[in-house]
Amino acid sequence: MLLSELAQKLGLKLVGDDLEITGVNTLDKAKEDEISFLANPKYIPLLKTTKAGAVIVDEEHATKLNRALISANPYLDFVRTVQLFAKPQGSFTGQSPLAYIHEAAEVHPSATIYPHVYIGPGARIGENTQIFPSCYIGENSVIGDNCIIYPNVSIMARTIIGNKVIIHAGVVIGSDGFGFAQGELGLEKFPQVGQVIIEDNVEIGANTTIDRAALGETRIGQGTKIDNLVQIGHNVKVGENSILVAQVGIAGSTTLGKNVILAGQVGVAGHLEIGDNCRVAAQAGVGKTLPPNTDVGGSPAMEHSAYLRSSVLMPKLPELFKKIRQLEKEILCLKEENNKK
Repeated sequence: MLLSELAQKLGLKLVGDDLEITGVNTLDKAKEDEISFLANPKYIPLLKTTKAGAVIVDEEHATKLNRALISANPYLDFVRTVQLFAKPQGSFTGQSPLAYIHEAAEVHPSATIYPHVYIGPGARIGENTQIFPSCYIGENSVIGDNCIIYPNVSIMARTIIGNKVIIHAGVVIGSDGFGFAQGELGLEKFPQVGQVIIEDNVEIGANTTIDRAALGETRIGQGTKIDNLVQIGHNVKVGENSILVAQVGIAGSTTLGKNVILAGQVGVAGHLEIGDNCRVAAQAGVGKTLPPNTDVGGSPAMEHSAYLRSSVLMPKLPELFKKIRQLEKEILCLKEENNKK
Protein backbone atom coordinates (compact mmCIF):
# COMPACT_ATOMS: atom_id res chain seq x y z
CA MET A 1 0.00 0.00 0.00
CA LEU A 2 1.29 3.47 -0.85
CA LEU A 3 1.99 5.66 2.15
CA SER A 4 -0.30 8.30 0.67
CA GLU A 5 -3.13 5.73 0.47
CA LEU A 6 -2.56 4.74 4.08
CA ALA A 7 -2.60 8.39 5.18
CA GLN A 8 -5.91 8.87 3.37
CA LYS A 9 -7.47 5.76 4.96
CA LEU A 10 -6.40 6.90 8.44
CA GLY A 11 -7.17 10.58 7.89
CA LEU A 12 -3.58 11.58 8.73
CA LYS A 13 -1.19 14.14 7.26
CA LEU A 14 1.80 12.77 5.33
CA VAL A 15 5.15 14.50 5.77
CA GLY A 16 7.80 13.60 3.18
CA ASP A 17 7.68 11.78 -0.16
CA ASP A 18 5.51 8.80 -1.01
CA LEU A 19 6.60 5.19 -0.54
CA GLU A 20 5.17 1.70 -0.96
CA ILE A 21 4.66 0.09 2.45
CA THR A 22 4.58 -3.72 2.68
CA GLY A 23 4.19 -4.27 6.42
CA VAL A 24 4.43 -3.07 10.01
CA ASN A 25 7.10 -3.47 12.68
CA THR A 26 8.74 -2.00 15.78
CA LEU A 27 11.12 0.94 15.52
CA ASP A 28 14.20 -1.20 16.10
CA LYS A 29 13.18 -4.02 13.73
CA ALA A 30 11.43 -2.15 10.91
CA LYS A 31 12.84 -2.28 7.37
CA GLU A 32 12.88 0.40 4.67
CA ASP A 33 9.48 -0.69 3.32
CA GLU A 34 7.75 -1.03 6.73
CA ILE A 35 5.95 1.48 8.92
CA SER A 36 6.32 1.84 12.69
CA PHE A 37 5.08 4.18 15.43
CA LEU A 38 6.19 6.18 18.46
CA ALA A 39 3.83 6.38 21.44
CA ASN A 40 6.16 5.96 24.45
CA PRO A 41 8.75 8.74 25.10
CA LYS A 42 11.15 5.99 26.22
CA TYR A 43 11.74 5.12 22.55
CA ILE A 44 12.42 8.64 21.21
CA PRO A 45 16.17 7.90 20.76
CA LEU A 46 15.24 5.14 18.28
CA LEU A 47 13.99 7.80 15.84
CA LYS A 48 17.64 8.51 15.04
CA THR A 49 18.52 4.89 14.25
CA THR A 50 15.33 3.33 12.90
CA LYS A 51 15.34 2.06 9.33
CA ALA A 52 11.55 2.30 9.08
CA GLY A 53 10.29 3.74 5.83
CA ALA A 54 7.82 5.87 7.80
CA VAL A 55 6.73 6.38 11.39
CA ILE A 56 3.37 7.37 12.88
CA VAL A 57 4.19 10.12 15.38
CA ASP A 58 2.77 13.23 16.96
CA GLU A 59 3.48 16.58 15.35
CA GLU A 60 6.33 17.40 17.75
CA HIS A 61 8.51 14.53 16.50
CA ALA A 62 7.59 14.57 12.81
CA THR A 63 10.46 16.91 11.93
CA LYS A 64 13.00 14.29 13.08
CA LEU A 65 12.02 11.91 10.26
CA ASN A 66 12.21 11.80 6.47
CA ARG A 67 8.68 10.42 6.28
CA ALA A 68 5.98 10.57 8.93
CA LEU A 69 2.26 10.34 9.42
CA ILE A 70 1.17 12.94 11.97
CA SER A 71 -1.28 11.61 14.52
CA ALA A 72 -2.90 12.88 17.71
CA ASN A 73 -2.93 9.26 18.95
CA PRO A 74 -0.05 7.32 17.34
CA TYR A 75 -0.77 4.06 19.13
CA LEU A 76 -4.42 3.97 18.08
CA ASP A 77 -3.57 4.84 14.48
CA PHE A 78 -0.86 2.18 14.43
CA VAL A 79 -3.43 -0.37 15.65
CA ARG A 80 -5.64 0.65 12.73
CA THR A 81 -2.66 0.31 10.40
CA VAL A 82 -1.95 -3.22 11.64
CA GLN A 83 -5.61 -4.06 11.03
CA LEU A 84 -5.12 -3.11 7.37
CA PHE A 85 -2.02 -5.30 6.96
CA ALA A 86 -2.95 -8.25 9.18
CA LYS A 87 -3.71 -11.53 7.41
CA PRO A 88 -6.66 -13.40 8.91
CA GLN A 89 -6.10 -16.93 10.21
CA GLY A 90 -7.55 -19.88 8.36
CA SER A 91 -7.63 -20.95 4.73
CA PHE A 92 -10.83 -23.00 4.46
CA THR A 93 -14.04 -21.69 2.88
CA GLY A 94 -17.50 -23.14 2.56
CA GLN A 95 -19.11 -25.81 4.73
CA SER A 96 -17.18 -29.05 5.09
CA PRO A 97 -18.99 -32.37 4.51
CA LEU A 98 -16.97 -33.61 7.49
CA ALA A 99 -18.92 -31.26 9.78
CA TYR A 100 -22.13 -32.50 11.45
CA ILE A 101 -24.93 -29.98 10.93
CA HIS A 102 -28.28 -31.13 12.25
CA GLU A 103 -31.14 -30.93 9.77
CA ALA A 104 -33.02 -28.64 12.17
CA ALA A 105 -30.11 -26.18 12.38
CA GLU A 106 -29.97 -23.00 10.28
CA VAL A 107 -26.59 -22.07 8.84
CA HIS A 108 -26.29 -19.03 6.58
CA PRO A 109 -24.88 -19.96 3.16
CA SER A 110 -22.02 -17.46 3.59
CA ALA A 111 -20.86 -19.02 6.90
CA THR A 112 -17.63 -21.06 6.95
CA ILE A 113 -17.89 -24.36 8.79
CA TYR A 114 -14.60 -26.27 9.11
CA PRO A 115 -14.33 -30.09 9.34
CA HIS A 116 -15.35 -31.84 12.58
CA VAL A 117 -17.68 -29.09 13.79
CA TYR A 118 -20.89 -30.19 15.54
CA ILE A 119 -23.96 -27.96 15.20
CA GLY A 120 -26.99 -29.17 17.13
CA PRO A 121 -30.72 -29.01 16.41
CA GLY A 122 -32.29 -25.57 16.46
CA ALA A 123 -28.93 -23.79 16.36
CA ARG A 124 -28.60 -20.75 14.09
CA ILE A 125 -25.35 -19.49 12.55
CA GLY A 126 -25.26 -16.00 11.05
CA GLU A 127 -23.83 -14.42 7.91
CA ASN A 128 -20.06 -14.61 7.30
CA THR A 129 -19.41 -16.33 10.63
CA GLN A 130 -16.45 -18.72 10.75
CA ILE A 131 -16.41 -21.81 12.95
CA PHE A 132 -13.04 -23.58 13.15
CA PRO A 133 -12.47 -27.36 13.65
CA SER A 134 -13.64 -29.34 16.66
CA CYS A 135 -16.15 -26.79 17.89
CA TYR A 136 -19.39 -27.83 19.59
CA ILE A 137 -22.48 -25.65 19.08
CA GLY A 138 -25.28 -26.88 21.34
CA GLU A 139 -28.97 -27.09 20.56
CA ASN A 140 -30.94 -23.85 20.14
CA SER A 141 -27.80 -21.72 20.38
CA VAL A 142 -27.58 -18.58 18.28
CA ILE A 143 -24.36 -17.14 16.82
CA GLY A 144 -24.70 -13.81 15.02
CA ASP A 145 -23.07 -12.34 11.93
CA ASN A 146 -19.34 -11.91 11.30
CA CYS A 147 -18.24 -13.93 14.32
CA ILE A 148 -15.02 -15.97 14.55
CA ILE A 149 -15.10 -19.12 16.66
CA TYR A 150 -11.59 -20.58 16.88
CA PRO A 151 -10.80 -24.32 17.38
CA ASN A 152 -12.04 -26.45 20.28
CA VAL A 153 -14.65 -23.99 21.54
CA SER A 154 -17.69 -25.43 23.34
CA ILE A 155 -20.87 -23.38 23.18
CA MET A 156 -23.49 -25.18 25.22
CA ALA A 157 -27.25 -25.27 24.64
CA ARG A 158 -29.32 -22.06 24.35
CA THR A 159 -26.33 -19.73 24.41
CA ILE A 160 -26.90 -16.49 22.50
CA ILE A 161 -23.94 -14.75 20.88
CA GLY A 162 -24.24 -11.39 19.12
CA ASN A 163 -22.50 -10.00 16.04
CA LYS A 164 -18.75 -9.49 15.50
CA VAL A 165 -17.80 -11.64 18.47
CA ILE A 166 -14.36 -13.31 18.55
CA ILE A 167 -13.98 -16.44 20.70
CA HIS A 168 -10.48 -17.89 20.98
CA ALA A 169 -9.42 -21.53 21.23
CA GLY A 170 -10.55 -23.66 24.15
CA VAL A 171 -13.28 -21.36 25.46
CA VAL A 172 -16.28 -22.95 27.19
CA ILE A 173 -19.50 -20.93 27.26
CA GLY A 174 -22.59 -22.18 29.04
CA SER A 175 -21.07 -24.88 31.21
CA ASP A 176 -22.96 -25.49 34.47
CA GLY A 177 -22.52 -22.95 37.20
CA PHE A 178 -21.21 -24.20 40.54
CA GLY A 179 -24.47 -24.78 42.39
CA PHE A 180 -25.06 -27.42 45.09
CA ALA A 181 -27.21 -27.87 48.18
CA GLN A 182 -26.23 -29.80 51.27
CA GLY A 183 -28.48 -32.85 51.65
CA GLU A 184 -28.65 -35.79 54.03
CA LEU A 185 -26.48 -37.90 51.74
CA GLY A 186 -24.11 -35.14 50.68
CA LEU A 187 -24.15 -32.39 48.09
CA GLU A 188 -27.06 -32.35 45.67
CA LYS A 189 -26.71 -30.62 42.33
CA PHE A 190 -28.77 -27.51 41.59
CA PRO A 191 -29.56 -27.91 37.87
CA GLN A 192 -28.36 -24.84 36.00
CA VAL A 193 -31.29 -24.06 33.70
CA GLY A 194 -30.43 -20.49 32.70
CA GLN A 195 -28.37 -19.33 29.74
CA VAL A 196 -25.44 -17.15 28.65
CA ILE A 197 -25.84 -14.04 26.49
CA ILE A 198 -22.81 -12.48 24.81
CA GLU A 199 -23.52 -9.09 23.27
CA ASP A 200 -21.96 -7.57 20.11
CA ASN A 201 -18.24 -6.85 19.63
CA VAL A 202 -17.06 -8.95 22.56
CA GLU A 203 -13.70 -10.78 22.42
CA ILE A 204 -13.06 -13.76 24.69
CA GLY A 205 -9.52 -15.07 25.25
CA ALA A 206 -8.30 -18.65 25.09
CA ASN A 207 -9.43 -21.17 27.74
CA THR A 208 -11.82 -18.76 29.40
CA THR A 209 -14.99 -20.22 30.95
CA ILE A 210 -18.36 -18.49 31.29
CA ASP A 211 -20.95 -20.41 33.30
CA ARG A 212 -24.63 -20.54 32.43
CA ALA A 213 -27.01 -19.03 34.96
CA ALA A 214 -28.73 -21.15 37.57
CA LEU A 215 -31.91 -19.26 36.66
CA GLY A 216 -32.12 -16.31 34.31
CA GLU A 217 -28.94 -15.27 32.51
CA THR A 218 -25.22 -14.68 32.65
CA ARG A 219 -24.52 -11.65 30.42
CA ILE A 220 -21.39 -10.10 28.90
CA GLY A 221 -21.99 -6.52 27.76
CA GLN A 222 -21.26 -5.05 24.37
CA GLY A 223 -17.63 -4.23 23.55
CA THR A 224 -16.16 -6.04 26.56
CA LYS A 225 -12.74 -7.65 26.11
CA ILE A 226 -11.83 -10.74 28.13
CA ASP A 227 -8.28 -12.11 28.32
CA ASN A 228 -7.15 -15.75 28.56
CA LEU A 229 -7.97 -18.03 31.50
CA VAL A 230 -10.76 -15.95 33.01
CA GLN A 231 -13.53 -17.62 35.07
CA ILE A 232 -16.97 -15.98 35.12
CA GLY A 233 -19.49 -17.58 37.44
CA HIS A 234 -23.22 -18.13 37.02
CA ASN A 235 -25.57 -15.12 36.86
CA VAL A 236 -22.66 -12.68 36.61
CA LYS A 237 -23.38 -9.55 34.57
CA VAL A 238 -20.47 -7.63 33.00
CA GLY A 239 -21.21 -4.13 31.73
CA GLU A 240 -20.29 -2.63 28.38
CA ASN A 241 -16.68 -1.98 27.36
CA SER A 242 -15.16 -3.61 30.41
CA ILE A 243 -11.72 -5.25 30.46
CA LEU A 244 -11.01 -8.50 32.32
CA VAL A 245 -7.31 -9.41 32.27
CA ALA A 246 -5.84 -12.92 32.54
CA GLN A 247 -6.80 -15.21 35.43
CA VAL A 248 -9.56 -12.98 36.77
CA GLY A 249 -12.19 -14.92 38.72
CA ILE A 250 -15.69 -13.58 39.37
CA ALA A 251 -18.02 -15.50 41.68
CA GLY A 252 -21.72 -15.96 41.02
CA SER A 253 -24.37 -13.24 40.89
CA THR A 254 -21.91 -10.33 40.92
CA THR A 255 -22.64 -7.37 38.66
CA LEU A 256 -19.96 -5.24 37.00
CA GLY A 257 -20.85 -1.82 35.61
CA LYS A 258 -19.65 -0.20 32.42
CA ASN A 259 -15.95 0.43 31.68
CA VAL A 260 -14.74 -1.65 34.62
CA ILE A 261 -11.10 -2.82 34.53
CA LEU A 262 -10.03 -5.89 36.50
CA ALA A 263 -6.27 -6.44 36.21
CA GLY A 264 -4.57 -9.85 36.22
CA GLN A 265 -5.53 -12.41 38.87
CA VAL A 266 -8.17 -10.24 40.51
CA GLY A 267 -10.69 -12.23 42.53
CA VAL A 268 -14.22 -10.92 43.12
CA ALA A 269 -16.57 -12.49 45.66
CA GLY A 270 -20.18 -13.30 44.85
CA HIS A 271 -23.34 -11.15 45.09
CA LEU A 272 -21.43 -7.85 44.86
CA GLU A 273 -21.78 -4.76 42.71
CA ILE A 274 -18.75 -3.15 41.07
CA GLY A 275 -19.77 0.31 39.87
CA ASP A 276 -19.11 1.98 36.53
CA ASN A 277 -15.50 2.97 35.77
CA CYS A 278 -14.00 1.06 38.70
CA ARG A 279 -10.39 -0.12 38.36
CA VAL A 280 -8.96 -2.98 40.40
CA ALA A 281 -5.18 -3.55 40.56
CA ALA A 282 -3.55 -6.92 39.86
CA GLN A 283 -4.03 -9.75 42.39
CA ALA A 284 -6.52 -7.76 44.45
CA GLY A 285 -9.26 -9.55 46.35
CA VAL A 286 -12.60 -7.70 46.24
CA GLY A 287 -14.92 -8.72 49.07
CA LYS A 288 -17.36 -5.82 49.19
CA THR A 289 -19.38 -3.67 46.82
CA LEU A 290 -17.48 -0.81 45.16
CA PRO A 291 -19.18 2.49 44.28
CA PRO A 292 -18.63 3.92 40.78
CA ASN A 293 -15.27 5.51 39.86
CA THR A 294 -13.37 3.68 42.61
CA ASP A 295 -9.72 2.56 42.28
CA VAL A 296 -8.64 -0.23 44.63
CA GLY A 297 -5.77 -2.64 45.16
CA GLY A 298 -4.53 -5.23 47.64
CA SER A 299 -6.16 -8.21 49.33
CA PRO A 300 -8.50 -7.41 50.90
CA ALA A 301 -8.96 -4.57 48.42
CA MET A 302 -8.54 -1.04 49.73
CA GLU A 303 -8.46 2.46 48.27
CA HIS A 304 -5.61 2.50 45.75
CA SER A 305 -3.45 5.22 47.32
CA ALA A 306 -3.67 3.47 50.70
CA TYR A 307 -2.73 0.22 48.98
CA LEU A 308 0.35 1.85 47.43
CA ARG A 309 1.45 3.23 50.80
CA SER A 310 0.92 -0.16 52.42
CA SER A 311 2.91 -1.96 49.73
CA VAL A 312 5.85 0.40 50.32
CA LEU A 313 5.74 -0.33 54.06
CA MET A 314 5.33 -4.10 53.71
CA PRO A 315 9.04 -4.95 53.18
CA LYS A 316 9.92 -2.78 56.19
CA LEU A 317 7.62 -4.60 58.62
CA PRO A 318 10.25 -7.01 60.04
CA GLU A 319 12.59 -4.10 60.79
CA LEU A 320 9.76 -2.03 62.28
CA PHE A 321 8.71 -4.99 64.44
CA LYS A 322 12.24 -5.30 65.84
CA LYS A 323 12.28 -1.58 66.66
CA ILE A 324 8.90 -1.83 68.39
CA ARG A 325 10.09 -4.78 70.50
CA GLN A 326 13.20 -2.84 71.44
CA LEU A 327 11.14 0.22 72.35
CA GLU A 328 8.82 -1.95 74.46
CA LYS A 329 11.82 -3.29 76.38
CA GLU A 330 13.20 0.22 76.92
CA ILE A 331 9.81 1.47 78.14
CA LEU A 332 9.55 -1.49 80.52
CA CYS A 333 13.02 -0.73 81.94
CA LEU A 334 12.09 2.92 82.42
CA LYS A 335 8.93 1.92 84.26
CA GLU A 336 10.84 -0.42 86.55
CA GLU A 337 13.43 2.28 87.36
CA ASN A 338 10.65 4.76 88.01
CA ASN A 339 8.89 2.33 90.37
CA LYS A 340 12.11 1.86 92.34
CA LYS A 341 12.27 5.59 92.93
